[in-house]
Amino acid sequence: METASETAVEYRKTVADRIVDLVAEHSDHVFGVGGANIEDLYDAIHRSTAPITGIVAKHEFGAATMADGYARTTNRLGVVAATSGGGALNLIAALGESFDSRVPVLALVGQPPLALEGHGAFQDTGGGAGRIDAERLFGSVARCCVKLTRPEDVTAAVEQAIAVAMAGGPAVLLLPKDIQSQPMPDAGFATRDRLLFGQSFVRDQPDTQDEALVLVAAAAGTGLTVIVAGPEVARADARAELLIMARTLRAVVAVTPDAKDAFPNDHPLFAGIAGSMGHPRVAELLDDAALCVLVGTQMPVMARAGLEAALANCPTVLHVGAEPAFVRVAAWLRGPLRTRLVEVASAAAPVGPGYEPLRPILSPALRVPAASGPGVRYRDAIEAINARLTPGTDVVVDAGNTGAAAVHHLPVPPDSRFVIALGMGGMGYAFGAGIGSALGRRRRTFVIAGDGAYFMHGHEVHTAVEQHVPVTFVIFNNNAHAMCVTREQLYYSGDYTYNRFGPARIGAAVAAMFPRIPAYSTDTRAAFEAALDETRDAKGPVFIEILCDPDEIPPFAPFLKEITA
Repeated sequence: METASETAVEYRKTVADRIVDLVAEHSDHVFGVGGANIEDLYDAIHRSTAPITGIVAKHEFGAATMADGYARTTNRLGVVAATSGGGALNLIAALGESFDSRVPVLALVGQPPLALEGHGAFQDTGGGAGRIDAERLFGSVARCCVKLTRPEDVTAAVEQAIAVAMAGGPAVLLLPKDIQSQPMPDAGFATRDRLLFGQSFVRDQPDTQDEALVLVAAAAGTGLTVIVAGPEVARADARAELLIMARTLRAVVAVTPDAKDAFPNDHPLFAGIAGSMGHPRVAELLDDAALCVLVGTQMPVMARAGLEAALANCPTVLHVGAEPAFVRVAAWLRGPLRTRLVEVASAAAPVGPGYEPLRPILSPALRVPAASGPGVRYRDAIEAINARLTPGTDVVVDAGNTGAAAVHHLPVPPDSRFVIALGMGGMGYAFGAGIGSALGRRRRTFVIAGDGAYFMHGHEVHTAVEQHVPVTFVIFNNNAHAMCVTREQLYYSGDYTYNRFGPARIGAAVAAMFPRIPAYSTDTRAAFEAALDETRDAKGPVFIEILCDPDEIPPFAPFLKEITA
């Protein structure tokens, strides 16, 4: 028989406690920003006996990118929490990135009490009385969005939201404050059938599995096979199967810009990067290919730029992935990626002993015009970083000229992850994502970003300081939105600019704000290398500003094509 004290403890178990218990089965961190309508969740995290840590970021975008980066590099569920109103709205941009990149993120979003919806509640997004409708709003950037309106529905709602997210999230749960704080009922839990929600994001196309395997059997071994691997390889944890398939088919492997870590960069079959930031050799290989296998990529514009003609002329193009390709293919093989890659490898006829694949032999880097401005050149800085990256060091890169340079020039170390957000390409993503990745993977992570990205969301550095996260922040400061400057020069008159800034001493500012962390400002390669060497054994965050030229053209194929024209 229960004692009175035991009954009291059980009675105090709330809906928020149940949410934390369920989330803790899939993640050990919740990233967020506090507020009145999400404080019950943080209170439950504090009470929880599960191994779960609550992290408070500086901005909800930063918190959501932490969840995104955590999910990408750990293959676990990323969880973000935000309060109602402006806090909730601040999630939208980051969830849009997770949506487009199919990252498993669960957003727990506080809402005003149900009883006050439509009656003047502060931050009311219930959709009535001329208010914003949060379900419709988040439904456009999530695989599912549901509002929890009864305590007895919590288990089914959370479990189903997690399932949808893990299938390629994000998922959003709207949590009215009065529901969060209610005691968990003893019985009457909703069944899964009552709460089924979500939407299919795989278009209905005929199953072409048999046709695909027949094509592989016919084409493999008759000539060169080129594999182009994308980000689904990492999401499915299918790197080992991809490597086996490449060896079996004697294929060369290129990767899309957002999948640099899908295949070992030092492997003799590695053919480099495809697309707008990639290597010209990939198009040359496709021109000679008898079979092209697209693995885990839909081949969006950033991945297929410069390859359109070669793909169109390739005798056989097979697509293996969860979603339909954006290019014409002979067959589409979908389903569990790891299983399908094994099937493709098994379907290939044994190749003759005299056949060897055309060696990829990476072509030289894209030739960019010489820069004459101040500071360190992109390639020199990236080479300095590369010389000091050790196996197991992860890299998270922001969009823009800096991102293009890192994608093109920086090999991925063994046992490392390389992340760049090309779904929406939001500036500032790398700061939160790098922190989330480092906390999830418990290893040193390099964040490579520009000054424009820093000014947007760089003060998540404070979160890294507070949590003592092992992140090395490398900020390329050219006092400009440099990719926009380049576009002004190449596509418009170039005799005006909206995108150059007054000089900012970012490294000195960070050193003054956060005296506990090593912070540097460098303007030569030698000084940059010295800063990297001095911080090699650092345990917590490091911040290095490197001054560079806003007029330097990055290794970005569309720009170079325009210059040539």
